[in-house]
This record gives sequence, C-alpha cells and structure tokens, in this order.
Amino acid sequence: MKLGIPREHREGERRVAATPESVKQLAGLGLEVLIEAGAGEAAGHADDEYRQAGAAVVPLLVAKELDVLAHVRPLDPHSALSLKPGAVTVGLASPASELDTVQALADGRITSFAMELVPRISRAQSMDALSSQALVAGYRCVLEAAIRLPHFFPLYMTAAGTVPPARVLVLGAGVAGLQAIGTAKRLGARVFANDIRPASADEVASMGGTFIRLDLETAEAAGGYARQLSSDAGTRQRQLLAPHVAQSDVLITTAAVPGRPAPLLVTREMVQGMRPGSVVVDLAAESGGNVEGVVAGADIAVPTADGAGHVSLVGLKDPASAMAADASRLYAKNVANLLALMVRDGTVAPDFGDEVLAGACLTHDGGVRHQPTAELLAQRIHARQEGAL
Repeated sequence: MKLGIPREHREGERRVAATPESVKQLAGLGLEVLIEAGAGEAAGHADDEYRQAGAAVVPLLVAKELDVLAHVRPLDPHSALSLKPGAVTVGLASPASELDTVQALADGRITSFAMELVPRISRAQSMDALSSQALVAGYRCVLEAAIRLPHFFPLYMTAAGTVPPARVLVLGAGVAGLQAIGTAKRLGARVFANDIRPASADEVASMGGTFIRLDLETAEAAGGYARQLSSDAGTRQRQLLAPHVAQSDVLITTAAVPGRPAPLLVTREMVQGMRPGSVVVDLAAESGGNVEGVVAGADIAVPTADGAGHVSLVGLKDPASAMAADASRLYAKNVANLLALMVRDGTVAPDFGDEVLAGACLTHDGGVRHQPTAELLAQRIHARQEGAL
C-alpha cells in the first residue's frame, strides 16, 4: 500500500509528517513510502536522506494513487475530496474549526484519524501528538513572552539595587502548561498556575509552580482531558481569576477542550486591569482563544484601564512549527506508532475494536464518528436551514 507524505502548504508551516528515522519504521511495516520533494527541507531533512531511509521521492503526490496520506496541518476540502474512496488519512484535523473538511472527508468516504483525538491512556502515550506538540509550544510561548516583557524574569541583586522577579501566571496545566511553568521557573520567574482539574495541583508543584485553588466545580472528562464548564461556572471562574491576572507580569493561557472551541478564560476588561508593559500569550488562539479579542498570528496592544500604557496580547500561531526539527521528530514518531496499530502484513486495516483507533477516528464509511464534531455539524446544518426559512 502506498503511503504519501506531502510538503505542507499552509503558510508558516515548517513541520513534516515523516522523518528519515520514521520512514524506516514505516517501510518496515511493509508500506511503500512516497515523499513529496522538499517535504522535509524546513525541518532539516534533505530529499537524499529520505531516499537513503528507503522512501521514494516524487515531484508531486497524486492523491488518487495513495492508500494512506499522513499530514501535519488539517487538509482543506479540495484535498480531502481528491482522495480515493476508502483511503486513510492520519494527521492533525482541528475538527471544531475545519467543519467543511470534515464534511468533505465523510462525503468522500475517507477513513480519517485525527491525531488530537488519540485517547490519553497509557498504551497510547507514544502516539499522543497533542502532547508532543504541546511540549514544544509550552516551551516556545515562554520565550516569546520573555522577549516582549520589558523586565527580567529572574531576581537580580546588584550594587545598583534589587530587580524583583517577574510574576508569571499559567492557566491550564496540561502538557503545554506544565512545560511553560517549568521553562518560566528555570528562567527565574515566580510562577503561579490554575487548572479546572484539581488533580493537576501536584503536577504544578512538581514543576516548581504554586497552584491557585478556586472555588469551582471540577471539570475532568474521560481520558484525562478537561471538559467545558457550564456558563455560570465559566463566569465565576473569570471573576475569581481576575485579581490573579491583574497581579501578573506575564499571563500564559493554554486551555483547550478537544473537538470544541477554546474556552474563554480572560475578558478584555481583565487584560486592561494588568500593569502597563505586561504580556499575555494565548496558545489557544487558533481554536478561538482563551483571551477575548486575541487574533492568531498577531500582537495587539491593549490599552490599560488607567491609560498609562498598554498590555501586549500575543496570539501564537502554530508555535510548534517555529521549532520544526524537534517538533517533526516527535510528531513523525507519533504518526508512525499510530499507523503501526492498524497495519497487518503491509495492509492498512484499522480494527475499531481497538480503543485507541476507535477514539482517534474522525470519519469512516461516510459518517462522522467523533460525536462532538458530529453535533457541531448538525448544529450548523440546522442553523442554515433556519436561515433559509
């Protein structure tokens, strides 16, 4: 069976879905690996490296000839419809924000696996791309904040006086949040964090952060993910967080609910309540943002309430791609490990009795298997019908 690895075409994307190392694993499964010319250049891998690993490098992938397509960024509807019925795709899908592509995959009878839907269970850790890429993003976001903050992160005691350490607040203590906590702590900042999953308090402490406890309902869903808070609880959360946000020099938000738009954690009013020169970095900007008014890929100067200055609101766009070499190394291994679960004697034949494959499957046999995404599509269809009446 032919497995294609395309050159990513979305603006700014530098990662690749296979490295020469992972090609050896894929070829060992009995797959014929086709690499689009130049696919790995931005991640530091020349075409000759892929050839030496056992792949064929082709000028252009022909979608109709592929049995499997492994990709990084979500496909567009045209790319989805260009695949042959029964083909398998493996990659990041952003289903909540790419509903047109999800519908195209279902209409084309494509079996698609979304890497961000891989269950968070022990046996799936080596396939968890959400975690591997969040690790990169959590590290990167602190560096982006440090560059923009007009203060040091660490405490300095000098003959000219003492420079106090920066106060960093991290909202969301998943993989990205914990990496952000650890990185900020290593840079010398005082780090505080909050998560709606109480079990994360020990993890925050293990990274050197101080956990902020709020009087809220718990919101831990199956598989270790957070679930969406109710409307009233969300309002209460923002009220309780407001004073902590106001005291911070740097605010980093990382909260996400798989398959759903990012939850709103911070209002514009809360940002305006911060001190002039403060920095807010929203890692969830591409899925709607945790911070009101954030724009993915943009820096916005938000005036402070006292009119004395502004707060920098940073909507990071594809932060993992900024560190393409290591991000690709991790992601390609995740992809290869997931494919290994569904390949038998060189044939890709997913067994949906396997909880990992069942959980990661987005579309199959003309339907949308991921229930939250199916509900979003149904809501959109209903809204369009209502609008037509």
